[in-house]
Amino acid sequence: MTEALIAAGAAIVVGAFSLIGVIIMNNRSNDRMQNEIKTAQAVTDERISELTREVRLHNDFARRVPVIEEQVKAANHRLSDLEEFHKPQ
Repeated sequence: MTEALIAAGAAIVVGAFSLIGVIIMNNRSNDRMQNEIKTAQAVTDERISELTREVRLHNDFARRVPVIEEQVKAANHRLSDLEEFHKPQ
């Protein structure tokens, strides 16, 4: 009977140490995963910020292009008028 109690006690102690080991390893793995997720999120946030900046630059350029086109059109019209005025007769 005492041998059975010793064996059961040993099994309980080994099981408890195993459980403690699993809990410790699980916590370490979880901490490492959390750090990797934070790093990946920081990289993603930085990329989004850079893309936002580039889109704003593009949108600003897209607003200015029609104005430039209109100015070029007016300049071409003025050049045509000057060429017509100075054409040899």
